[in-house]
Amino acid sequence: MIKHNLRLVVFIAKKYTNYPDRDDLISIGTIGLIKGINSYEGSRGVQLATYVSRCIENEILMTMRSFKKTQGDVSLYELRGSDNEGNQTRLIDVLSIDEESVYNKIELDMVSDAIKQLIKKYLKKREIDIIYMRFGLDDEIFRTQQEVSEKLGISRSYVSRIEKSALQKLRNAIKREDLII
Repeated sequence: MIKHNLRLVVFIAKKYTNYPDRDDLISIGTIGLIKGINSYEGSRGVQLATYVSRCIENEILMTMRSFKKTQGDVSLYELRGSDNEGNQTRLIDVLSIDEESVYNKIELDMVSDAIKQLIKKYLKKREIDIIYMRFGLDDEIFRTQQEVSEKLGISRSYVSRIEKSALQKLRNAIKREDLII
């Protein structure tokens, strides 16, 4: 049965031109053919060719859907070409990251987290709001004292006083907690 219906698989596979490898589609269609033949029941009143062609198409379409999901994926170890000396280059070679900068980023994140904990522990709500806005701790947008004063509806000089007091509290907290920043 399978041998006699292989031409049907090829016929259906030819319809799908947007898949890079037609041989793969024929192999996948053959799997659909085998599944269709194994699950076919003549008592349902459907011809074998009609039933099996639907099974073949379903198998091909499932594969194409999964291909579309991974179509944009790129491997870091994929060969991308060659350099001036003729050596093969991989994407990871082109994107190589300075190891020290990774460590610096991790260290900066750790210090930032420690400072945020101190802020929450030692400052009042208004002081926290001002420090977060001034130094971009919430959204990485550094705001001027004037912008903060407009946002909070207070004077710029009052923002300056609260900021100065909050920073002094943080300095004292750092000493008290014996942190090295």
